[in-house]
Amino acid sequence: MAYLQITLDIDPSDRPSAAAVYEKYKKPFLETISGAQSKELLLRDDDVQVLHGFGSVQCAQSYLSSELFTQDVVTALKPYLKADPDIRIYETH
Repeated sequence: MAYLQITLDIDPSDRPSAAAVYEKYKKPFLETISGAQSKELLLRDDDVQVLHGFGSVQCAQSYLSSELFTQDVVTALKPYLKADPDIRIYETH
């Protein structure tokens, strides 16, 4: 199992709009991305995190170059981002 953690710097006033992007693309992510197992939105005081669960690190890396991520999700979130996202992949043992 692997996790893709994307941390987003988004103003609190823009978080409802960012959450709407998460909701819009959660189902297509789970249904169309190879190895996708879960997707969770974590709202924190300092930032917003999206935690994606995958069957492998390779599946997580492939998602980052998928059309769903590069064309749809990134484009939809761009107006709300104050900085580049912090993207990390973790492998479980």
